[in-house]
This record gives sequence, structure tokens and C-alpha cells, in this order.
Amino acid sequence: MLRKLHGLPSLAVMLFVVTLACTGAALSLMPTFHRAAAVIPAAGEVSVATLAQRVEAHFPQAERIERDLSGEVVVHYQQDGKSRADLVNPLTGESIASYQPSAFMIWVKDLHRSFLLGKSGRMLAGFTAGFMVLICLSGTFLLVRCIGGWKALVKPFKGTGSKRIHSELARFAVLGLLLSSLSGAYMSALRFNVFTDHTYVEASFPETVSGGKSAAVGSLAALKSIDLSELSELISPVPNDTQDVYSLTTRHGSGFVDQSTGQWLTFQPLPESGAIQQWISRLHTGEGLWWLGLILGASALTVPVLSYTGIQSWWQRRSLSITQKNSQVNKVDISQADTIILVGSEGNTTWGFARDLQANLSKAGCKIHCAEMNQLSEHYPQAKRLFILTSTYGNGDVPSSAHQFLVKLPVFKVDQTLQFAVLGFGDQQFPQFCQYALDVDAALQNKGISRLHNVGLINRNSTAQFREWGNRISDVIGIPLALTHNPLPTPTVKLTLLDREDYGREGLAATSIFRFSAKGSHLLPSFEAGDLMGIVPPGDDVARFYSLASSTTDGVLEICVRKQLHGVCSGYLHGLKVGDGIEGFIRHNPEFRPAVGSTPVILIGAGAGIGPLAGFIRKNTQRNPMFLYWGGRNEEADFLYQRDLGRYLDDHRLTGLQTAFSQAKNQAAGQITEKTYVQDKLLQDQTAVRQMLEQGAQILVCGGRDMAAGVAQAINDILKPLQINVDVLKAQGRYLEDVY
Repeated sequence: MLRKLHGLPSLAVMLFVVTLACTGAALSLMPTFHRAAAVIPAAGEVSVATLAQRVEAHFPQAERIERDLSGEVVVHYQQDGKSRADLVNPLTGESIASYQPSAFMIWVKDLHRSFLLGKSGRMLAGFTAGFMVLICLSGTFLLVRCIGGWKALVKPFKGTGSKRIHSELARFAVLGLLLSSLSGAYMSALRFNVFTDHTYVEASFPETVSGGKSAAVGSLAALKSIDLSELSELISPVPNDTQDVYSLTTRHGSGFVDQSTGQWLTFQPLPESGAIQQWISRLHTGEGLWWLGLILGASALTVPVLSYTGIQSWWQRRSLSITQKNSQVNKVDISQADTIILVGSEGNTTWGFARDLQANLSKAGCKIHCAEMNQLSEHYPQAKRLFILTSTYGNGDVPSSAHQFLVKLPVFKVDQTLQFAVLGFGDQQFPQFCQYALDVDAALQNKGISRLHNVGLINRNSTAQFREWGNRISDVIGIPLALTHNPLPTPTVKLTLLDREDYGREGLAATSIFRFSAKGSHLLPSFEAGDLMGIVPPGDDVARFYSLASSTTDGVLEICVRKQLHGVCSGYLHGLKVGDGIEGFIRHNPEFRPAVGSTPVILIGAGAGIGPLAGFIRKNTQRNPMFLYWGGRNEEADFLYQRDLGRYLDDHRLTGLQTAFSQAKNQAAGQITEKTYVQDKLLQDQTAVRQMLEQGAQILVCGGRDMAAGVAQAINDILKPLQINVDVLKAQGRYLEDVY
């Protein structure tokens, strides 16, 4: 049994353990390198005030000073409008060198922490560390049993070959590996809220400050009382802002210092549990303990050899099979759930907050059922709490996963014991900030459901506001909630504009097709037509998303963009010239894809919405039945992808094409004689469309919301003889929308 307990986990996670060990060995050298590069004053020789004064003399635009556990002091400052960082000598405040973390070591750290797989990779790394603890403990007991007791651990081992090598290396490395794996598993548990993280405390921002003239930083009493060895971070106040303060974080807590009086305004000490957790982190990384880092690195280097010799021993014993049981995640049925979480989201960001809430409540023993707002059930028989977490799309609109909620609410059966709370996510730059959340809150009250708590509003996915809301809810329901979800920024890729096609530039609907290539030696990320490209325009920090009209295999990243009146991002893109560079990121959208197989696919769009539809047609190399209904303004000026669509018709990647132009002109009179929209063309072809839908056809709609609403109504009219509607098709996965 003990051998299986040691052998099976070792084989199951061998590749991941070796990866963690090799990357950990590389990272273990960093504390030594950092220590060697640092200038370490004697204890009591330099205070934080003295350091800040010296740095200010050489870096007048210094914004932040950091000191890591190895003793390196880094100053962050502005120069020529750009953010820079230098490693400085704390004895003089002078620059030692430009501070630029090694891209390779950052990659190694990401590989070590998450196998380059993001959150799922971090979870996998945590499980691997847990398995490593089991492997170390079971291996130690196996070794002791094999050599005849604990006292024999200090005596020479007998035997030869791989078994001897395995035993000798295990004896040398077991303590270091056990320390690394235990501390790594604990840190992973902290990350996923198995334990409460107390390693960082945040002081309350002071309600009042003196507002006096800023004093010399070297004279501030609070900063003079802190030795440099205790410093973690010092953030300077904004120049000429007498109401701003110094933000100081030390090894023992954090707080704010008045820039005029030099006195502490607030200070939040680090709890004892936080200090212990910080020590566990240091024991794992070796930061501040360079000699320990070398010991841990040497232990880690034995893992590849231990793995190889372990496999040899396993093979020699001729184990015939290794089986693993996959743990099953039990989903709480609606009939058993005592807590319901419904999510309204346009780009899936809100789901991360919902999962954090779900995890906290589940940890407290609640039975949670989590679903889209569109999936509101008629009744939740055991539910006592209903949480609605919803974003607001744009300026007050309904997000895509919630458009059926208010429609279904009238038939919702209310129990007297049920209480609800709504949490809205939005952006305060819009006048209708979180308006949909407010509408849902009002609708639930009108339904007669009692409030658990007033509606909460979160600006730009603020983690702090989410945490505060959780604290308020925790006080009401009596369940501790440590909400910590923080949607990380997505890594961007640098792109160069390779080509553009412009349409309707003299009219009101200027639209362009942009084709980008990866810049320099960079490679395009993986994407498919229908995925989204996020772009943050200069001077803004909110991403705009555009549907992709190409796939990675096309060698270009292609989007179709209409220039919007006062549109910040569309205006930025339309101002690009061939050769200009931008940065963007990919958000995968697997829910908007044509079905695989020979059943007909009906593509419906208008304006720039043709982009992903053209991409789907381009990839239809199997020549499956594919029909396009598309609407534009003017055939002469605005017929997007006209040449491409003609070619696709010729080679049968496109089976049929129907176009509608809302400003078609009588060529003889030169006047607009008719207004035809894409839904009109659908109704004209309703017999053929109905027959395709009877055959199991799928519909994909892309374009503006008004167009999509008109198309849905037309399809409902076409479906009446079949006694089904668009909602039925959506439930079957046969009606997909990408609307904006």
C-alpha cells in the first residue's frame, strides 16, 4: 500500500514535478544574484527618510521606491513622459543601473507557477506541490522501512544501480524538497482561498490631512523612524497636491504619512498570521535568505534523476498497469440548492466574480446553483438566497446572457423565505452606469421578493469594491466571505497594419477592412474567425472588441470596423496608415461558430457585421451548404467583401447570396426609390429558409442590435407554421448571435 501511495502519484505527476523542480532550481539562484547586486547598509545606518531624500536629489520625478527582500532598492520615475526604473545605491541615492527584469526569468517564473496555462495552470501547480508532499513523506517512510529504521539514515547505504542512486539522492534532498513542496502547497491554497491571506494589509485612507506646505522628505518624523531594512514600498504624493499623502508599506504593516507634518495619519499593522505567511513564502522562494535558496535549488536538481531512477525501479518491478480515477465535480441541482447565483455578462468577465462568490459560499457549506440569468427557473424550492451579478452592456443595455431574464420573471414563483441581492458591474464613464442592474433590482422588488441587501455597484471591475460588497453581505448572512477575484489584464500582441480596404468614406458609414500582421519576429496568437480582438485606444484604459474575420492559418489578423460618430477607438483605427503599429489581445468566442457537418448554415448580418461571416465562408473548404444574407447602405460605395463573395460563389464555398441596400438608387433618376433591409430579404425567401430550418439548419447573426432584433422577428414569423420560435432554436444551439 505504501509503495502504491508513493509510486502512483509519482508517475501521475512526474512531468509536472520535473518542470517545477527545474524551474525552481533556476529561480533559486535569483536571491543570490539580487543579493550580490544590492548595496546593504548596516542596520540603523539609513532611514526611509534619508533614502527618500537622497533619491529625490538624483530623481526629482521619483514616484515610488521599492526594496525587495534581497536588499535591492529600485526607484520608479518619469522621464520624457515615459515610466522608467533604476536600481539605486541607498548610501548615495545614485543610479547603479537601469532596472529591467529579465524576460527569460519572468517566463521561467510563469512556467514554474502555472505551466504557462494561467489560472488552471496555477491550480495544477498547487495540486502538483500537494502530490510532492505525499511523494516525499511516503518515500521517506519507504526508505526507512527498506534500510531498517530511522537510525540507519545516517549510515552508508548498501546496494547498486538505480535503486542505490535513488536512495542516496532521496536522503540528501528530502528535507529541502519537503520544505519546498509544503510551502508551495500552502501558498497555492492561499491563492485559491482555502486559507485567508493575511500577507498584505491595507490601511484606511485618512479622512483629513493637514493640507500644509510639503516639508522636505528627509525631515518627516514617521519616515525617519523606519529603518531601510523594514521598507517594502514608499509612494510619494502627487506634486503640488497638498491633500495627497505618502503611502508607506513596511514588513510590519502599511499606512499613510502627512507630507507636511510628517506624522502617521493611519497605520494598519500586519497580523501575526500574516507575518507567518510571509515567512512561509520566504522559505519557499529563498528571497532574503540567499543561502537557503541555494540549498533548495540543489535539492530541486535531484528531482529529474530521482524521476528517472524511480521509473527504472518501477519498470523492474513490472507493474502492469497504472489507473487514475478522475474526480467528479458534483453539480447542485436546482431542487436542492439553498443559494442561487445568476450571472449576466457580455464578455464573460462577470463570471470570474461569480465563481469567487460561489467558491466562498460553497466553502461555508452552502449548496450553490450557478447559471446565466437567461436560465432563470420558474421555481427554486429550497433556495433562501438569490444573488444576481450582472454587467451593463454599453450605456444601460442588457448583456447577452441576461436578455431573457425580465421576460421570464413574471412567471417566477416567489417563496416568502427567498431574499435577493443584486451586484452591478459597469463603467462610470457612461451616463447609465450599471443601469441594467438597477432595473433588475427594481423588477425583483416589484415582484414582491424581499431584499437581502441594497444593490451594489462596481466600477471597472474594482477588486476593492467587490471585496467591500462581500464584507457587507457577510455581515447580513453571517457567513465569512473573502472575495478576492481580480481579473488580470490580458497579455497583448504587437501588430503592424499590413493592408486596408476603405468603403463609403464620403458618406456617413465609412467602413474599413483592416489586415494586421505580427510585428517583427513575433508570431500571431491562436484565433479563429468569430473570436474577438480587444484594442485599448491611446489615452483610454477600456478595451473595445471587434469580431475577427480571419483565422491564424490565414497569416493575417483581419477586422471590419465602421467609424462611429465620436468613436474613440474606431476613430483611432480609421486614422491608421499602412505600416503603423498597434497592440491588441485575443478573447476567444467559441460560442459563435458554424456547426460542423453538411447541414445548411444561414449567415445573417449587416454593415461591419459581415466580418466574421466572411471568415466562416473563407474556411468552408468542404463546400457545405452556406447562405449569406447581408445588408448595407449603398451598393456602389458600401458593398463590403464584394470581390471575395463573388469568388466564394464561383468556387462554391458560398452557396447563395442575398443582399439588401437601404439606400438603393434609381439609376435613371438618381434618387432613392426603396429601402430594403436584410430581414426583408429573409421574408422574401421565407419558404426556402423554412425548409432549411426544417432540415436542421443553423443561423448565425452578426451586427447591430436593432438589425438583430428585426431579424429575430422575421425568423419568428417564418417559423410560425412550424410552431417553434427563435428561443427554441437558441436552446438547441441553432441560433447564435454576436451583436453590438
